[in-house]
Amino acid sequence: MTSPEEQAYRLLTEYSNGFMVSQVLFAACELGVFDLLAEAPEPLGVAAVAARLGTSSCGTELLLDTCVSLKLLQVQTRRGKALYQNTELASTYLVRASPKCQGNMLRYLARTTYLCWGHLAQAVRDGKNQYLEAFGVPSDELFSAIYRSEGERLQVMRGLQDIWSISGRHVLAAFDLSPFPLICDIGGCSGALAKECTSLYPGCRVTVFDIPEVVQMAKKHFSFLEEARISFCEGDFFKDPLPEADLYILARILHDWTDARCSHLLARIHHACKPGGGVLVIESLLDADGRGPLTTQLYSLNMLVQTEGRERTPAQYLALLAPAGFQDFQCRRTGGIYDAILARR
Repeated sequence: MTSPEEQAYRLLTEYSNGFMVSQVLFAACELGVFDLLAEAPEPLGVAAVAARLGTSSCGTELLLDTCVSLKLLQVQTRRGKALYQNTELASTYLVRASPKCQGNMLRYLARTTYLCWGHLAQAVRDGKNQYLEAFGVPSDELFSAIYRSEGERLQVMRGLQDIWSISGRHVLAAFDLSPFPLICDIGGCSGALAKECTSLYPGCRVTVFDIPEVVQMAKKHFSFLEEARISFCEGDFFKDPLPEADLYILARILHDWTDARCSHLLARIHHACKPGGGVLVIESLLDADGRGPLTTQLYSLNMLVQTEGRERTPAQYLALLAPAGFQDFQCRRTGGIYDAILARR
């Protein structure tokens, strides 16, 4: 029987090894393990996987068996030979051909977020993001650092497309948005959430409002412009005129910014919003005491290392919305990662 001390040490070891789990997932995706197994007509052995990926046999075997323990792969033994194939989890979220593939966001996490987290202790000391330390990029203008190259901007946009392909429809259904025929998605990036919105609410039209560089990239790399009820408008939501709308969506926007910047943006939205209109805030919400859920707490630390903001409780969002002039505050927990808050003008 395991002693309490051994159980505690095992838990500590699991925590300290957490970064290794992330790297196993990132490496398997980068090498193309899940795509290879999805395309194969039958389960493959170590030698076949290594030969097709151009990897070492010993390293490949270690990686595949660890993926089995993580329930990303399943293994069967035939005539003493281990044969591997994807689990349903991997087939759904880690194979490029899947419409729910999260590969773009995982690549962003591996290449950008992970490096910023290497400076978490310094972020706690300084109370600011770590782009300068991780990439040598100043972050006085936050999105100049986040979008520090055209390739990085495209990676962020594709990553958000991955997220909304899973979470978009569910969180947009938290409230009935059909009374809002004209919607503006502030900072709507590629238009991925707008596409989910027009699919869910056939009577609405959505204007995606984002900075010129993002809109131009959306036109170049994404197909959402083909949607007749989605249009794009260029501008800086902190200073340029906002498109007229019945409802303004702020999805993963407020968590990037300080309370002061959020208050400024919400006041601008209230001024632009039609009478009887509203604002829909989509964020990962903390519990009332701020001590959970763990995923949201980790996201909040991620805001520390990568942005100027933090995740917030419903009460903290109410404290931002009410002074801006919004009322009839409603909060809906969706049971997913992202929750919804609706407030009226």
